[in-house]
Parts: sequence; C-alpha cells; structure tokens
Amino acid sequence: MILAQLELHNRSAGQAGCVERNGFCPQWIADNWERYKTPLLQHIELTLISVAIGFVIAFSLAIVAHRRKWLIPPITQITGILYTLPSVAVFFLLLPLTGRGKVTAIIALVAYSLLIIFRNVIAGLEGVPEDARDAGRGMGLTPNQLLWKVEMPLALPAIMAGLRIAVTTTVGLTALVFLAGAGGLGDAIFSDTQFRSNVVVAGGLCVLLAIVCDLLVLGLQKVLTPWTRAG
Repeated sequence: MILAQLELHNRSAGQAGCVERNGFCPQWIADNWERYKTPLLQHIELTLISVAIGFVIAFSLAIVAHRRKWLIPPITQITGILYTLPSVAVFFLLLPLTGRGKVTAIIALVAYSLLIIFRNVIAGLEGVPEDARDAGRGMGLTPNQLLWKVEMPLALPAIMAGLRIAVTTTVGLTALVFLAGAGGLGDAIFSDTQFRSNVVVAGGLCVLLAIVCDLLVLGLQKVLTPWTRAG
C-alpha cells in the first residue's frame, strides 16, 4: 500500500515537472484526453454541416451553369473572391451580423467550399466525351435523362475529387472558428499554446481528422465509381 502511494506520488511529481518544463508528457495526455472530446465533436459537426451545405449550393449552381454556359464566368469569379478573402477577416466581418457562434462559422466555411466544388463539378461535366452524349441522344434520352444517366456518372470522379479537397480544406479552416466563438479543435490548440503536449494532441487530432475524412470520401468514390476501380 505504501509502495503504491509512493509510486503514485513519484508519477504525479514527474508529471508536474514535465508540465513545468513544457515537455511532451504522455502521462498528462493520458490523464486529460477527455478535454479534447467535446472540441473534436464540435470540429466534426462544423466540418460536415459546412461541406454538406456548400456541396448542395455549389452543385446546384454548377448544374444550372452547365446548361447556361454564360453563367460559368460570373459564378467562378464570385466564388473565387469569397475563396480569397482572409478567413480571420471574414469571421470578424460576420460577427456584427450573425453574432458569435456556429452560424457565423458555418457561413464562412460554406463560402470557402463553393469554388472548389463548383469548379470540379463543371470540369467533370465538361470532360464527358462527346461520343457518350451522342450515344445517349441516339438512344432517345431527354436532356435531363442525358444529364443524370450519362454525364453525371462519368463526371463523378472529378466531382468526388473536388469533394475530397473541400473536406480536407474545411477541416483545416475549422481550426480557426474559435475566433467566432464556435469551438472546435482550434479552441483547444490556442487555449494553451505554451504547453507543447496540448498543441501536439489538439493539432494531431486535427490532422488525423483530415486524413480520416479524406479516406472516407475516397472510399465513397470507389463505391460510387466501380468502373474506375476495375479499370
């Protein structure tokens, strides 16, 4: 009993010393892992919601622009301007309008995903071979049927590639939404930037989340495009 208490005391003293020296403290990480649970869940929630909304908006715009080619340049320019705006500035510009919280964060994150998804959907649709379109018309397909049965399946690889980029980009940008009071792993990272273990764990979780999301989208792409896998 005494030996166990002595061992516990020594471990606590060693952990405290590691923290004081700003070292990498595995024991501290093991004892405090729960502090990252809520920020991680917030990060995942904000990423998924933002990408989903951004995909719906950008995909719809791309479908309309694909049929009305004159819309492609203005939509590309507008979404391009949104993409080039500094993220920190966007958060602070939105704060007086939408206040602190998830709404501000989601609006900004959606804006950054539009250009990536829109350009890839357009590129995928425009990359469909004309022979495939001619074959569809020869079969008597209507324009809508041609779009969904011929063009869209062939454009899926490019669309999914854009979605992968959008997801990983959004994971990274979500680390800054703590400036808008929306939480996330960025809040955990910047809560104590002087402590190396905290930065390593919170930052590592952000990188790991980006990798996992990318692999999940890649797996979805392989499921939706089995012909590319066979090729």
